[in-house]
Amino acid sequence: MRISSATINDQAVAAILAQQSRLARTQNELATGKRVQTPADDPAAATAIARLQRSLVADVQYAGNAAMATNRLSFSEQALTAAGNALQRLQELAVQANSSTLDQPTRRSLAAEMRSRADELIDIANRQDASGDHLFSGLRAGLQPFSRDATAAVTYQGDAASRAVKISATQRVVDGHSGAEVFMNLRGGNGSFVTAAAATNNGAARIDIGSVVALAAWSAAAGSYSINFVTPGSYEVRDSANTLVVAASYVQGTAINFNGAQVTISGAAAAGDQFTLDVATRQPIFATIDRLIAAVEGPAGTPSERALFVTEMSRAINDLGRSNDHLLGIRAEIGARLSTIDNGDQARADARFELERTLSELQDVDYAEAVSRMNLQLAGLQAAQQSYTRISQLSLFNYL
Repeated sequence: MRISSATINDQAVAAILAQQSRLARTQNELATGKRVQTPADDPAAATAIARLQRSLVADVQYAGNAAMATNRLSFSEQALTAAGNALQRLQELAVQANSSTLDQPTRRSLAAEMRSRADELIDIANRQDASGDHLFSGLRAGLQPFSRDATAAVTYQGDAASRAVKISATQRVVDGHSGAEVFMNLRGGNGSFVTAAAATNNGAARIDIGSVVALAAWSAAAGSYSINFVTPGSYEVRDSANTLVVAASYVQGTAINFNGAQVTISGAAAAGDQFTLDVATRQPIFATIDRLIAAVEGPAGTPSERALFVTEMSRAINDLGRSNDHLLGIRAEIGARLSTIDNGDQARADARFELERTLSELQDVDYAEAVSRMNLQLAGLQAAQQSYTRISQLSLFNYL
């Protein structure tokens, strides 16, 4: 078969171009550091690389979510620390004011500082994070959550929801607490029931906060009760339907037990005096403080007024203590969530290291192998060019 000069030239040029293409690809690998330039280079590796890159992009988003949650939780923890300090000071003032020997000007001075601490607590409850979102508004972060209404009562304008953010493909963390949960949802009294003395009492008797001594009995009969003094030396306990529960003689300082509840009344009672027990309901911290201030500013000149004062102050001091314990519990939850985020950050860092290592194995070029291959391809290209130069000079005219 005869091979023409044109065919020889075409084959030689094609070989040179192919060698140049292979060399260019190798040079591009060395320039970019990437072995897989297009899916055609290695379809299986390209698919795996795309999946790993998506995982790395998602990891960046998770890291951002974790940083945002850490920011909000840290601001919340700082706010709750300040709120706890304010409540602690209010407790100190309440204990100081809980004395019948203080004169009215001194008590008014203490009440003035209590009002200042109450306003401070409202300001703390309205704090914002670094982005300007309110910490305790629930999902209504752009709305100031707490303010006083026309009656001077503190109201809550947020909602009771909390936001959960993803910090990994399988893990979420709640980045805050609603104001309803933190400041508006505390049980008063001993947590089961609340005691009170009637404002119309004429005796000097006072009641403690009481306790539940038989939980099953109290749970089965929980409700409102009144302790009515028929005479200074005898009383009746009646339920909300006015059904007689207990009738007994009154001995000062002796515990009164009924339906799993126990209370102690101290001091001289008068006929017609009344004390109540009501199931503990949820109440705002601010209402507790307002009740404390009202008690401090109230009269305490007569024996009956002093008895009512002591009863109210004991209840307020107890409720402030429970409020502070509640805030400590919220702070413990925040600490646990921050710990979860820290653990998640470490786990995500380990996972990212493995993703990047696997991606590198699939995608990155082996420089030693690529340089050797480039030198070999360069030598092959030079040889092809030299061969073409010699072949292109072959002609019968050279031998005539």
